Amino acid sequence: MVFATNNPHKLKEVRELLHDLFEVVSLKDLNFREDIPETGETLAENASQKSRYVYDRFGLDCFADDTGLEVDALDGAPGVYSARYASEKATYDENVTKLLRELEGKQERAARFKTVVSLWLDGKEYLFDGKVEGRILLQRTGGDGFGYDPVFQPDGFSKSFAEMSSELKNRISHRGIAMNKLIGFLKSNGFTNED
Repeated sequence: MVFATNNPHKLKEVRELLHDLFEVVSLKDLNFREDIPETGETLAENASQKSRYVYDRFGLDCFADDTGLEVDALDGAPGVYSARYASEKATYDENVTKLLRELEGKQERAARFKTVVSLWLDGKEYLFDGKVEGRILLQRTGGDGFGYDPVFQPDGFSKSFAEMSSELKNRISHRGIAMNKLIGFLKSNGFTNED
């Protein structure tokens, strides 16, 4: 099954979550390196846009995700623009720097990560979502993870996502929750390699 991403960090996370349930190939494996447009106003619209684009182009079962970080003190920003918060081609570091700058002097630091996964399977779309509540730290901590992981601390934990093992992060994260819903759906419908 195709995971409609060229992001190696997302691909690694998803492959760890799926174990050997089925083989996941990325857009790179299909020799497709173009950026798929993300013009939706919601995470669900963007995830659908990406998965449908690949399904229509290659005729392969496919899933895609879109993830956003919502910060209460910023009226829900960066939200659907999380990957391009600082600029259209922003690096992870540039996005985090802008976020910390926008939050300077603010006591209210509650935030949440949300993910929506769109699965195109046999010509039908299925949506799965995940959410984790937390807060934005005052500075980066930890060297693992990617994106906003060094400044996001999930509720109930004293570590940022970037300080956690991949196993722990995958168990509690927004993407992990959404992907586990997808996995449950595929298992219950006989689409995995499990006997």
